[in-house]
Amino acid sequence: MSIKFDSIIKEVKEKYTQLVLSKKFKYSDLPKRLPSAGIYFFSEDGIPLYVGRTNNLKKRLQYHTRNNHNQATFAFLLARHETGNIKASYTKKGSRSDLLKDNVFREAFDRARERICHMDIQFVEESDPINQTILEVYAAFESGAKYNNFDNH
Repeated sequence: MSIKFDSIIKEVKEKYTQLVLSKKFKYSDLPKRLPSAGIYFFSEDGIPLYVGRTNNLKKRLQYHTRNNHNQATFAFLLARHETGNIKASYTKKGSRSDLLKDNVFREAFDRARERICHMDIQFVEESDPINQTILEVYAAFESGAKYNNFDNH
């Protein structure tokens, strides 16, 4: 590996340690001031569930609880797993908006958004886009976050 890449990996490992040792918050208890960009981590009863990255931490964490399938992506993913609608269809039938017309799926989505409000949230600041990307993948891998996958669409 190159010296530059080795340096990035060292920084990523240090940031991951900061992330897992950082204070846990519930959504309602998040500090008023958050770092602008960074990595965030959702867990439940000590079980790692999801790692994400963003350039606007406050807004992104809010989005996860919104009633919008394009913003509340983790909630939508949880609802997919709960209802067995795991695979995206990429057609009108079975699309996100189509799934939300189904009462069973809609209720699962709403429960997931509420569930996220009660999860533990941890975060660490990281504004460099390359470090942020590598840290997200590293954190998902190291933690074994249940709902992260990096499949292409």
